[in-house]
Amino acid sequence: MRAILQKSKNADVTIDGKTVGKIDGGLVILLGITHDDTEKDIDLLTEKIINLRLFEREEKYFDASVLETSKQALVISQFTLYADCKKGRRPDFNNAAKPEIAKQLYEKFVEKLREKGLHVETGVFGAMMDVSLINNGPVTIILDSKQ
Repeated sequence: MRAILQKSKNADVTIDGKTVGKIDGGLVILLGITHDDTEKDIDLLTEKIINLRLFEREEKYFDASVLETSKQALVISQFTLYADCKKGRRPDFNNAAKPEIAKQLYEKFVEKLREKGLHVETGVFGAMMDVSLINNGPVTIILDSKQ
């Protein structure tokens, strides 16, 4: 399971011009799921994400977690994080989990973040979405549950 975390001042996701998720500050999390991901991967990533010190506290950078600052998260499913671009010009997405499996794990990931006390907004799984954000810092972190 892969996650791209982007610290943002604000972010939203729209579908056909309608806002379906919006945060006023926190993390935009792009989540990619592969074939052998399990709930163990969800547990590893959620613990890392909620405790990772990416936010300021008392003018000290990288001192507080998303939970400690009462920030929010916008989680977007992103199968393209498992694109293989080694051959040719068209990305190969065979490393991404099948939609029916990925959707279940994506929903469990969101549920786990909420259980940990994080306010979570989402896009719509499998939809064509427009994601807007102001990347603060800029801070962008890549996490992989297998590494």
